[in-house]
Order: sequence, then structure tokens, then C-alpha cells
Amino acid sequence: MVNDNVQMKILIMMDPGILIPVAGYGGHERLVEMFAKEYNRLGHEVHLLITDGSYIPNCTTHGLGKAGFPPTKKDANKAILTAWKFLWKHRNDFDIIHNFGRLIYLLPVWNSNVKKIMTYGREITGSNINKLLRLPHKNIIFTGCSNNLISRSGAKGKWHAVYNAINFNAYNLKEDVGNNAPLIFLGRIEKIKGCHTAIAIAKETGNKLIIAGNVSPLEDEKKYFEEQIQPQIDGLKIKYVGQVNDVQKNEWLGKSKALLMPIEWNEPFGIVMIEAMACGTPVIAFNRGSVNEVIDENITGYKVNNKEEMIEAIRKLNFLSRAGCRKRAEERFDVKVIAQQYINLFA
Repeated sequence: MVNDNVQMKILIMMDPGILIPVAGYGGHERLVEMFAKEYNRLGHEVHLLITDGSYIPNCTTHGLGKAGFPPTKKDANKAILTAWKFLWKHRNDFDIIHNFGRLIYLLPVWNSNVKKIMTYGREITGSNINKLLRLPHKNIIFTGCSNNLISRSGAKGKWHAVYNAINFNAYNLKEDVGNNAPLIFLGRIEKIKGCHTAIAIAKETGNKLIIAGNVSPLEDEKKYFEEQIQPQIDGLKIKYVGQVNDVQKNEWLGKSKALLMPIEWNEPFGIVMIEAMACGTPVIAFNRGSVNEVIDENITGYKVNNKEEMIEAIRKLNFLSRAGCRKRAEERFDVKVIAQQYINLFA
């Protein structure tokens, strides 16, 4: 383990486009903000190369590109040149560079002594990584947000699974919600997330269902919402509350007896799972992608294979302790835990 008394100078990088602090959407940006604050709390000097105009207390921010998401191709290419100039100029200034952005940003320091962490939270293009690894390189560690994600990449190099994190202090444990509490589906409403299955399960088990999340702007997904989801929303048994902010998310998750995740794809991680657990709300999810790694069976929820097993798991919710659910999740996924895992990668 790295000595806590050793102060390091850390640079965190993130693709430009979304301002930090995050006002709305911005999954990776929220992680960057959390880790910057935690590295600083641990006594390290933190610099960030991120969207112009971003601000994090007690940290030094450097602009990588203007706000606007998604960025234009011109702005995205301009960010590469900006990153290269910055890293070449400061190639000897940092102890660790932690990159949440594009791999190509690291090219100027690819073969330098500075310790580099390249973090992936979405599907990994192994061929691009393998091409760069043919070049002389040193002190580069790759991380993915689950072993499942890494295993699908075909990427060479030194890899570690380091899970996503949340600040558990921002979530309130609700220990008792009662048998009449609703189920909840929280996430972007598109077919692969399985909202239609959550509705069917709620109806078959006689439970209310809260649906929270934004409708995808893609035409096929808008059609999915309009044809398969919207006609079933009655405001009573099936209630749609729209996109929710952090305060509303805390409230709706806390008052629900379980989060349903009947996913139809290999979810790389799914931060909503640990957000629910932080409120004491167990997760019942189809066992795909990272689900097997995130849920502790019979403690933070249930891993199931199909609709019938999800229905059966709902009947077993009274066997779970909501306080125990939060405790186990906090031990594994709190930002203090995960930030230290990153710091220790080069131990």
C-alpha cells in the first residue's frame, strides 16, 4: 500500500464537453469530480485537464476544450492537440496521470517515467490499445469498471478491475419501507434496459412500479417508449416521474423496496445499482455483464436469469436487511475505498 503520508502530484484527465461540477447528465464527470476531491482529501496535489470553466475546490483546473455535449469532431480533434501540448510541457511535473478520456491523449508521455492509469467505463476497443502497445511504453496500467468488461476487450497490457464509486455520504439509508412500497426502474428508457419487462413483472406481482429516467433521443428508442411503455403508464400502478436529479433520485430509491434491472445487454457496471444499495434498497438484476460482480447474493440483492426468477426474488425481499445492504455496498464501492485502490495500483 502507498504510504498515506507521501504527497503526490496527480493529474486527472477527462474528455471536454460537460462542465464540472455536473448539473445534469455526466457519469464519468461525476467520477472525476469525486476522485479529485478524494485525492485532495488524502493530501495529494490535484490538477485536472478538463472542460474549460470547470471548478473543483482546492484543485487546479486546466482547460482542454469548450463546453458542449457531444463535442463536434473539430472540437474533439482540437482537444487532442491541446492535451499533447500540455502533457509534453509538463511531462516531468506529475507523479501520476489518471486518464478518463481518450487513450491518444497519453501519447507524449507514453514512454516516459510518469505513472499512468488509463480508466475505461464503457466498451473497450482492444485493437486501438494493442496498436499503441507496439510502441515503446512504460508505467501504464489499464483499468476497467468490471472484470466482465475487461474480458470482452481482447486488449493486451496490464489490467485491473477497479469498480465505479459513489459518495455514500450523499445517500440516506431508509431501513423500513413496508410491504406496500413500490418497485423502481431507474435509468435511460431504452429496450436493452428492460423497462417493458419491469412493467410486466410489477403487474404480475401486484406491485406498484416507479419509472424514473430520460427517454433516449434515438428514433428507435423514442418509438419503443411511445409504443411499449407510455400506453402502460396510468399514474397509479405504473408511474413515470421523468428524469430525476440527485435529490429526487435519493428520495425515489429510498422509498422503493427493490430496484429492478431486467437488462438485455452486458452492462459494463451500472452505477444505479450502488446508488440504490446506498439507500438500503436491494437490487434484483438479470445476471449479465457486471451484475455478477456488483451484487452480493442474499445481502445486496439477487442475481436472476429470467422473468420468472425475478418474480420469485421479489417474494424473498423480506429476508434482506436494508441496513446490511448499505453496509456491504459501502465497504466495496464508497469513493474512499475506490480512490485508495487507484492510488495503490503502483504499489
